[in-house]
Amino acid sequence: MADSHESKGPGPGDAHFAVFPDRADAAAVARSCSFSRPGTRILTHASGRPWLVGHWNDDEIVTARAGRAALAVVGCCPVDTSELQRHAAKLSDLARLDELARTLPGSFHLVAALDGQLRVQGTASGLRLVFHAAVDGVQTAATSADVLADALGAGPDVAQLAVRLLWPVPHPLFEAPMFPGVTAVPPEDALIIAADGRTVRRSRWWTPPEPTRALADGAPVVREALAAAVDARTRQGGVVSCDLSGGLDSTSICFLAARSSARVVASTWPGRDPADTDLHWAQQAARFLPDLDHVIWDAEASPLVYTDLLDIDDLLDEPTIGVMDRARMLHHLPGLAERGSRLHLTGIGGDHVAWCSEAYYHRLLRTRPLFALRQLRGFRALWQWPLGGTVRALADSRPYGKWLADAGRRLRGPLPPSVAGSLGWGMAPRLFDWVSPEAERMAGEALRAAAGQATPLHRDRGLHTDLEQIRSCTRIIRQWDRMAARAGVPMASPFFDDRVIEACLAVHPGERVTPWRYKPLLAAAMQGVVPEACLRRGNKAEASMDASNGLREHRGDLMALWEDSRLEQLGLVDGDALRRLARRPSAPGLRDAILYSTIACEVWLRGLARAGEPRTTNNAVSPAS
Repeated sequence: MADSHESKGPGPGDAHFAVFPDRADAAAVARSCSFSRPGTRILTHASGRPWLVGHWNDDEIVTARAGRAALAVVGCCPVDTSELQRHAAKLSDLARLDELARTLPGSFHLVAALDGQLRVQGTASGLRLVFHAAVDGVQTAATSADVLADALGAGPDVAQLAVRLLWPVPHPLFEAPMFPGVTAVPPEDALIIAADGRTVRRSRWWTPPEPTRALADGAPVVREALAAAVDARTRQGGVVSCDLSGGLDSTSICFLAARSSARVVASTWPGRDPADTDLHWAQQAARFLPDLDHVIWDAEASPLVYTDLLDIDDLLDEPTIGVMDRARMLHHLPGLAERGSRLHLTGIGGDHVAWCSEAYYHRLLRTRPLFALRQLRGFRALWQWPLGGTVRALADSRPYGKWLADAGRRLRGPLPPSVAGSLGWGMAPRLFDWVSPEAERMAGEALRAAAGQATPLHRDRGLHTDLEQIRSCTRIIRQWDRMAARAGVPMASPFFDDRVIEACLAVHPGERVTPWRYKPLLAAAMQGVVPEACLRRGNKAEASMDASNGLREHRGDLMALWEDSRLEQLGLVDGDALRRLARRPSAPGLRDAILYSTIACEVWLRGLARAGEPRTTNNAVSPAS
């Protein structure tokens, strides 16, 4: 297959592309997609027509062709050309790729062509997504929704912006693209485009494992999966950097990376809070790795939350609350690049997969009542859950659709108690005082419409909540990864590889989440890898001081954000209310993070405008009075 390009593109970690059927009219559509900057690369069908068009680095793609079949693995995966060639040679049905997708380690998109049909899929984690749209009648797939929106000439849908003002945005609403005409493929599905180039269907390729494995049996499987995930990033050698916060998640990644042929630079940001013990734990871990290059940054040099919100110009295909910490996340990358780092590994995701939701105890109370009651007493003491609220949450047996519909009728109500979210389907979404009545109407309609056909990600509300939290987080990391690649050092989060997620989810929740031990699954999995002294830590640091300091230092930026608010111009928020709020940095609306979704939407709209976005916003409403 041909591969024509002028340069290597943006570098590893930022692979993004569109996929086209083998048709003459699709070739014209390919020219309309927005990959116009230098370095655009093209993989062709056997006919010479475009198949994949986009940007990727040589190290991010493996391709193979055999007879009527062609395969491409784009991202991080240790599969080599000869192995992929064998799979292509045996491919007689696109459904047979399910097994391959469920066994390969790493994080990648898998694309296949067979007898004119196409199959495109991302990861079950949601870190690598797939979208599709009919562009001039031709079904086109892409890894970013904005690429398809550009081809359609579609601007952001105001109703979707109203939904994104919810805090939080529940499943399945957070998976909907921001642009009309663009459809998202659920992470557990593959997109199949028929040979006619106009017909599409979805095929389920992934289901979560049933959580039945004992911790003693599951810990070695988790260790093997996490080691393979780290090895997929370090096997090329060179220099890699790792977060070493002192927490168990990043410490585990750092020790696994240190076992590879790569030279490891460990990066520690001490907290500003004198009570923060992260530095102590990080230094203790580093002492067990004498060959480690341990960099301890100046705590006072770390950007605070809310830094540089007015200057963000990343091209993102949806709003993300990750903009709040963007400056903090990127700040140390140039220093790591100077030390030779080609890739930065994080411990992000350990909280989501090595731990799990207490909502499992809703079912465990009914199947193992004595065990569940003992554990719930511990959770009540740990999280200070009131007895009455705990009983009500455990007695609430509403199905997911009913819970979602009820939430759509209470968007202005007070926040429910934390125990209701912890033991239920999740935190019920809310809108706040500055959101306009028209935005409330649109968000409520979307919630109620979704409730009519919504199914949970799993019938067990604990596993549903775990999967929802994983996918909510990977949508943030997906955007951070793009920002980091643009800054020069791409990021990777091995905990969010599908094989690692599966290994963790398979362990019985009664052993994975307990009030008596902190992350017992990860501690057991890292026995023999991480020294016992480092496994003893039973908590993690909070960044509340950095957040509160950020409010005080950057309230001028927050005020400027609302002085010419795009959301206000669209009639979605009350600009005066937001400006009053920005003048009071100790107000609960700021302190409790409930403004994050509003900031995310505002920053995203400004980014589109800064990029000279020619599209217009769809279905604008009257400005708020």
